[in-house]
Amino acid sequence: MFETIKYETHEDHVATVTINRPEAMNSFNSKMVEEMAAVWQQIKEDDQVHAVVIRAADGRAFSTGKDVKEQDSVWREGVIWSQWDPGRKLGPKQNEMWKPVICAIHGLCCGGAYYWLNESDIVICSEDAEFFDPHVSFGMVSACEPIGLTRRIAYGEVMRMNLLGNDERMSSTTALRIGLVSEVLDSRDALWERARALASKVASKPPLATQGTVKAVWQSLDSGLSTAIDRAMLYIQVNNLSDGQVDRVSAKKSDYEVR
Repeated sequence: MFETIKYETHEDHVATVTINRPEAMNSFNSKMVEEMAAVWQQIKEDDQVHAVVIRAADGRAFSTGKDVKEQDSVWREGVIWSQWDPGRKLGPKQNEMWKPVICAIHGLCCGGAYYWLNESDIVICSEDAEFFDPHVSFGMVSACEPIGLTRRIAYGEVMRMNLLGNDERMSSTTALRIGLVSEVLDSRDALWERARALASKVASKPPLATQGTVKAVWQSLDSGLSTAIDRAMLYIQVNNLSDGQVDRVSAKKSDYEVR
């Protein structure tokens, strides 16, 4: 079905989306942008999928962002008033897909790759991961990706990465320290195995509860505290009136005990 990504579903209600252009450092082009939008819609409509892993094909990079070698129309270059941000289609949240997403990063992660990282709920990486943003080194304004990144880490860390460009790469150790990732694995195989395990645990929870949680907290980033809490209370009430209440009542108490 897809040319630039792979899509798999598993018996434990987990789906895996693999960025699959290793010959081009897993960079995205117009075809991938459209395929990502399509796969998020497919996942949204599939009630058997409760959580998602997004990873990349093995190679030097998780992704180096936009494929600058391929002439395409991602930004409709030359048509100023028709330009659009490809992140609107690449990431799950801007496609209103509220199922939890676990992002597994290996190798180089830079530039437009942050569209995926920024909109994931849990981000982990392997020890060989390196994070940077080359835009300013090439005389380009770095704006959309770092604005999204300020929702994850401190402004100063974002600006250091973006203003230093190609002159500095953030290690996996630093990424863990500043909260860009929540876990570092010692190998890529361990990374992908851990991402699947985390997704499986998340997928085992009542799906209406997990999706409502993701939506409420994500949307709060665009609101003041009072407005966000008022909206969150509405989501709680909606969930209480839904089939999710049956899921919670039927769940065994042992499922929620601290282990």
